[in-house]
Amino acid sequence: MAKRYGGEFSPDGEGKGTAPKGSVKVTVDAAGTKANLLFLPPVILAFTSLNEGPTGLMLGLIGAGILALAAWLLHEGLRAEAAYDARKIARRPALPRKMLASALTGIGVFLAAMTGDAGLIGAVAFGIAATGLHVAAFGIDPLSDKRMEGIDTFQQDRVARVVDEAEAYLSTMADHIASLKDRKLDLRVVQFQNAAREMIRTVEEDPRDLTGARKYLGVYLMGARDAAAKFADLYRRGADPAARGDFEQLLTDLETSFDAKTRKMLTDDRSDMEIEIKVLRDRLQREGVRPE
Repeated sequence: MAKRYGGEFSPDGEGKGTAPKGSVKVTVDAAGTKANLLFLPPVILAFTSLNEGPTGLMLGLIGAGILALAAWLLHEGLRAEAAYDARKIARRPALPRKMLASALTGIGVFLAAMTGDAGLIGAVAFGIAATGLHVAAFGIDPLSDKRMEGIDTFQQDRVARVVDEAEAYLSTMADHIASLKDRKLDLRVVQFQNAAREMIRTVEEDPRDLTGARKYLGVYLMGARDAAAKFADLYRRGADPAARGDFEQLLTDLETSFDAKTRKMLTDDRSDMEIEIKVLRDRLQREGVRPE
């Protein structure tokens, strides 16, 4: 009989740690390869400008810096847009990063063209073309807030502020753990993030749940972020199995609490709906309306 061998370092082998239970939804970085490639032109421009005279060198280096800034703004703008699209209630990005990136790309290309033989008119044409192509390739930033009908603006703004704060805590927490270069810990944090974001989605769908969830999305996530920072600092200085176990247990406890609270909110929402239906039916019966 064939026997399957596996060890700690085998793809399907069992290591010393246990894999997180449940499904893990790994988020793909919204700034993909196409956006990352835009960090290459400023490097090329900077190196090719070294062979130019003083004026060409200055224009080339300034243009390279502007193109690098444009690439970074695009990178962050795509991430902000992905976060905006993922939410049902969201405020438009305060800084239109993608549009700024398009404008800066045009300026950078204009300066790059000025180092050659294009002349002023040709450089302007290249800059305008680069701006247009950038907008066509990556689009513009969301220009309006995303709201839900039937819910007042004040309540939606409260939800948006809490969600922004919660997402910032989750992002910072993930960054601390990612610095350890430990894939299992990364996945464990992602699993907890999924539980927290499930609560966030529930609050977005029914802002009345915000009161009960605010402590979880504020105080508890802030504590999780601080705990992740302290654990990462401690674990970086020396891999302490006890500290790792304590941190993973904290994530398990938090995930369990978030899941339980989310289920309770959903149950309460259903109860509220059933009560409203019953009240409406009773009123219809009192007014003599009978279903046919």
